Amino acid sequence: MFRLRNSALAVLLAGYCLAQSSSQYVTPEIRRVGDKLACLCGACKNTVATCQMLECHYSLPARQRIAKMQKEGSADAVIIDEFVKREGKKALAEPPNEGFGIMALATPVLAIGAGLGLIGWFFRRYRKPNAVPVMTDEEVRKYQDQIDKEFSKLD
Repeated sequence: MFRLRNSALAVLLAGYCLAQSSSQYVTPEIRRVGDKLACLCGACKNTVATCQMLECHYSLPARQRIAKMQKEGSADAVIIDEFVKREGKKALAEPPNEGFGIMALATPVLAIGAGLGLIGWFFRRYRKPNAVPVMTDEEVRKYQDQIDKEFSKLD
């Protein structure tokens, strides 16, 4: 009796696992388009394809719209353009390579270059100075004679 009850419970639990909705899974086609679109729910910084929030109010309907448009035969670029037209450029996961978007891509490189330049300037400025060249015996004698003359005037 005990084995029968455990077996029935295992079958029941397996049935619950199979009852999950398959529409929530992200297909490779949806992922291909969703990776180019940002999730605009405000709680995460993921893409539509990678948002892990349960019942996200933005990514779940967006995935469904992507799937619907793909079933209608729309190309990926058309789907992305539709999202950009509806939400603006903030719908894109990456800034476009035009206008201010280029600056967003170039800023980290420029900041690293400026930092390395500042470090180089600091090391050049505060490094140990070069040794002063040694004076020849003739120069030493000349200064020694001048010092002797000045000391003799003091006496």
